Amino acid sequence: MDWKKQGPAFLVGAGHGATHWIIATFYVLLPFMAKELDLSYTQTGGLVSLFHGASFIANIGSGAVVDITGRRVLVQAAAVAIGAGALAAIGLATSVVWLLAPVIIIGITNNLWHPAAISYLSRKFPDSRGLALSIHTLGASFGDILAPVVAGSLLLSLPWQHTAALNAVPIFVIAILLLTFLKEIKTPRKRQPDTHPDSGYLSSVTTLLRNSSLIGLCIMSGFRAMTQNGLLLFLPLYLVATLKANPLTLGIALMAFQAGGIFAGPLAGAWSDRIGRQPVILAGLSATSVLVLGLTFVNSIIPFILLVSLLGFALFSLRPVIHSWVMDLVDDDMSGTAISVLFSAQSAFTVTVPLLGGIIADAWGLKVVFYLLTLTIMIAAIITLRLRHPQP
Repeated sequence: MDWKKQGPAFLVGAGHGATHWIIATFYVLLPFMAKELDLSYTQTGGLVSLFHGASFIANIGSGAVVDITGRRVLVQAAAVAIGAGALAAIGLATSVVWLLAPVIIIGITNNLWHPAAISYLSRKFPDSRGLALSIHTLGASFGDILAPVVAGSLLLSLPWQHTAALNAVPIFVIAILLLTFLKEIKTPRKRQPDTHPDSGYLSSVTTLLRNSSLIGLCIMSGFRAMTQNGLLLFLPLYLVATLKANPLTLGIALMAFQAGGIFAGPLAGAWSDRIGRQPVILAGLSATSVLVLGLTFVNSIIPFILLVSLLGFALFSLRPVIHSWVMDLVDDDMSGTAISVLFSAQSAFTVTVPLLGGIIADAWGLKVVFYLLTLTIMIAAIITLRLRHPQP
């Protein structure tokens, strides 16, 4: 790989990191918001379910917007800037009612990002797609790593409202950089001759949705997303409520959770370019199921953080491989829509986990939630075994 030509990949990765910085900040703030606003686990989970519901709605049309307009750079910059504004608005909230609109906007912009960014990189680097998309997820890992530590440090001396506002500032800078330095890739979309401009796209959507391999992959990724997003919500709650972690320790634990993705993402992406997507994903899912279950046997902070770091290595290695597999199955002119379908499935599956997990935690305790997350990742592994996959 010619690293001198990877500037666009790293810049898009930085934008991806910005979207994850927003979400990671929200998850760090959540236990302290819930405590101050006197929310139950069910109510806290319901707030996160609202986030994923908004993500699902945004995904329905975001891929079409990207593929029809071709304005991938503009959509990326808008997603980052609007998301930053919503995070800053959380800092103005004085009750749970005032949190609803910012949470919805963050959910929308988070998944507005992916069809534009992933299809942009897929077009830009068609011969090293797995590695380019691993750089994209590498940016997400950096955002997920840095934001918890920064937010946790600020929470030692500031209320959560001020922390939210301050953590929004760097994100606006990333949006400006995206608009300034990225160039749109203008390639004509394939159409049938003598047809209405949109009829070719609608026909391609129908063909896309009949692709059984793609649909199976989306279902598998949906179960995996249930585990990932369940962990993002319930790990902070468990650390604060059960292990009595302070804000900085919480930030360090979440940093450890995400740190493995820095190393695992590029390795898994490049590995999958050589041996195929399915064996890499199956290995990561199997390891993840064992490690999630292992969390229930650890009752002290340091061993828990160590186990969480191994879990992150296995879990977050899979993102670029799944995205690359989707791109392998579709034509370039439908790449944005394909990613939109993938993330719609993930959001649709995930929307149930925060609320259901909250109900379980209120009834039987937080530890029981991890049994549910172990089950969902095991189902993802079973589905992966049955998927047909293209040769490397």
